[in-house]
Amino acid sequence: MYPSGYPLQRVNFVNFGGRVMVSPARILIVAGSDSGGGAGIQADIKTVTMLGGHAMTAITALTAQNTLGVQRVMPVPADMVLAQIESCVGDIGVDAVKIGMIGSAETANAVVDALERIVAVQHVPIVFDPVMVATSGSVLADDATIAAFGRLMRIATLTTPNLPELHALGGEAAVLGTGSAVLAKGGHREGPMVDDWLITPAARRLFSNPRIDTRHTHGTGCTLASAIATGLGQGGALDQAVERGIAFVRAAITHAPGLGQGSGPMGHSLGRAPFDERDG
Repeated sequence: MYPSGYPLQRVNFVNFGGRVMVSPARILIVAGSDSGGGAGIQADIKTVTMLGGHAMTAITALTAQNTLGVQRVMPVPADMVLAQIESCVGDIGVDAVKIGMIGSAETANAVVDALERIVAVQHVPIVFDPVMVATSGSVLADDATIAAFGRLMRIATLTTPNLPELHALGGEAAVLGTGSAVLAKGGHREGPMVDDWLITPAARRLFSNPRIDTRHTHGTGCTLASAIATGLGQGGALDQAVERGIAFVRAAITHAPGLGQGSGPMGHSLGRAPFDERDG
């Protein structure tokens, strides 16, 4: 199973929230692959890397996908998903987990069992993005998988539904009842502002920003959840991690490269080539 302890984190340093913290945070991403590179595992890896973390992956499904939609989905067997998790955690260790597209109810339950064992050894923050429908409108979770989301929310530090997903989960009270905090994303609501509400049993905080008029928003939910997981893995408070995550998503949207004929990918590198801009 899992070792009684985890490999020690290497010591580098990043400045987040005015504090110097150990990095790279080891972020385990449990999610599906997006062949078009705009969302899913591909967006997650880019996000974690840009924010100073180390991305590890347990791929739950392969998709044939582009900016126009999802043409085909092939779930990865649950035992292979578990093997990926065990391989990463048993050797490298983990500081935070992001869960996205889960693939099947069997995989959802298997992932919960695995993460419960990890949390029993080491408290690890978990961010759950309850992916049900892609930006293009393609369904990515069947009824049985959505029914299994309850167990995922019970181990999650934060659940990040958009408004249709929040409704499908039973509303904020239902999510809070599982023990998870909620980030209710407001992008689906019309109007000049996007209002995202961070809701915990103790408080509510509004993050309100002007809407960016663009079709290039593919992968925003994946990116936000991974950004928050990275912040939590780096030791940031929940509201700090959410605030930085939203800021990164907005920056990536404004630097979208304009690819594809539909809902295009964002510009995670923010229009830069960091390697070429390095000092020395």
